[in-house]
Amino acid sequence: MKVAIVMGSDSDFNVVEKSIKILKEFGVEVHARVISAHRTPFTAIEFAKNACENGFEVIIGAAGKAAHLPGVLAGVSILPVIGLPIKSFTMDGLDSLLSIVQMPKGVPVATVAINGAENAALLAVQILSVKYPQLKKKIKEYKEKMAKEVEEKDEKIQLKIKN
Repeated sequence: MKVAIVMGSDSDFNVVEKSIKILKEFGVEVHARVISAHRTPFTAIEFAKNACENGFEVIIGAAGKAAHLPGVLAGVSILPVIGLPIKSFTMDGLDSLLSIVQMPKGVPVATVAINGAENAALLAVQILSVKYPQLKKKIKEYKEKMAKEVEEKDEKIQLKIKN
């Protein structure tokens, strides 16, 4: 179980770090790199070309502004690519989101919310769970825990309303 997280800039790390934390909690090996689609395009292409042979099973591509990185990775790799749009100052991340989500036919990139690092990691875990039964169990437990937390919050609100 091995996921690559490729970010376009080291300034994306504060968002990407949330993905790393979740993947590690699920016992998934994670490798993070800074590779720019625009400033180091040949490195991006080589990384994506060799990702499968290097044992990766899913790639998360995090990028802001023009955000071409996930698309470049998906254009070269046969692995599933999850695009993580990073909030930028120019358009509040909408530029990043649209750059990632508007892929041409034949080059899919699954895309999560702007700064949605947690969901990028969880989607990677769900993809891996097709192959690894232990992840199916863990993701089920994770969702049950989330539901329980919501139910507890509901109970607290109901008590406040009654009093």
